[in-house]
Amino acid sequence: QVQLVESGGGLVQAGGSLRLSCAASGTFFSINAMGWYRQAPGKQRDLVASISRGGTTDYADSVKGRFTVSRDNAKNTVFLQMNSLKPEDTAVYYCKAHALRAGSWSDYWGRGTQVTVSS
Repeated sequence: QVQLVESGGGLVQAGGSLRLSCAASGTFFSINAMGWYRQAPGKQRDLVASISRGGTTDYADSVKGRFTVSRDNAKNTVFLQMNSLKPEDTAVYYCKAHALRAGSWSDYWGRGTQVTVSS
């Protein structure tokens, strides 16, 4: 299997910063895209940012200029640097990886980490 473990969430005041990390482990051949999604209470899970193995990034409009996604391919880890946080960024943040395992590409998810931004 492929396990993803997120860390770095917490409580921060508006305008503050947090850095999330997600490390992939388990039995897999390769990881292509990795990304961060978030889900607020009563809302759907939406893409925040993604990054390809080659470093191509994509961001939700609401976080452009404030969040930066990066990765360390050697350590199968993806990061999300979140600056100028707003109360509307409050959500559970999930990591996703598109991994090759047993000859098949599949999406794998972490269990999520809570980010709470107080006003």
